[in-house]
Amino acid sequence: MWDAEKNNIIKTTRRLTQTDLVSGTSGNVSVKLNDKSGREFIAVTPSSYQYDLLEIGDIAIVDMEGRQIDGNLKPSIETSLHLEIYRKRPNITAIIHTHSVYATAIAVAGLNIPPVLDDQVVYLGGEIKVSKHAIPGSKEMVQNVVSALDDKNAVLIANHGALCTGNNLINAYDNCHLLERLAKIYIHASEIYMYSLGMKKLKNISGASLEAELDMYHRYEEKCE
Repeated sequence: MWDAEKNNIIKTTRRLTQTDLVSGTSGNVSVKLNDKSGREFIAVTPSSYQYDLLEIGDIAIVDMEGRQIDGNLKPSIETSLHLEIYRKRPNITAIIHTHSVYATAIAVAGLNIPPVLDDQVVYLGGEIKVSKHAIPGSKEMVQNVVSALDDKNAVLIANHGALCTGNNLINAYDNCHLLERLAKIYIHASEIYMYSLGMKKLKNISGASLEAELDMYHRYEEKCE
């Protein structure tokens, strides 16, 4: 049951690995499902299992109370976080939790990302907040992350990673990719800003050296003609 949805999750995990948004067994992916009677479930990646080894039967199916009804392996330890987001945000149908380098670096620093890119405002909803720290998989972590996510499509998880939502897996993946690009730009822009304040200046090529280099280059080009 729901083999197509499970297969899409597997494809997404491999895409996340290929683009360095996760490594090893880190992170998790889920989608919201409905049966013929309208009851809601989620399909979610298993706990601590290599993504390149995943098969359709390994993807767990869990009801909205957290009871596993299908799957060969235990669901992710952070399944409760996914479930609570789906409860609070009924319009969301896909969630991806990543451990990408730049977003995680900002999460470790305990910083929010202010609205600095147009794409960020349009697709992620504006400022990206970092949650308060809590033990992964705990009720406290669930509360902290849901609170920091609010009505946005991305959140930083303190000392841990990041999470993005979407109306399908492709949309959620695109948001993860955008968040990592945003985090990278924000870090580099902050470095440039610090240089511009004069706290640390780049060493420029002096006028005399610049002229000597240009002269040497031109003489070499003339010699080669």
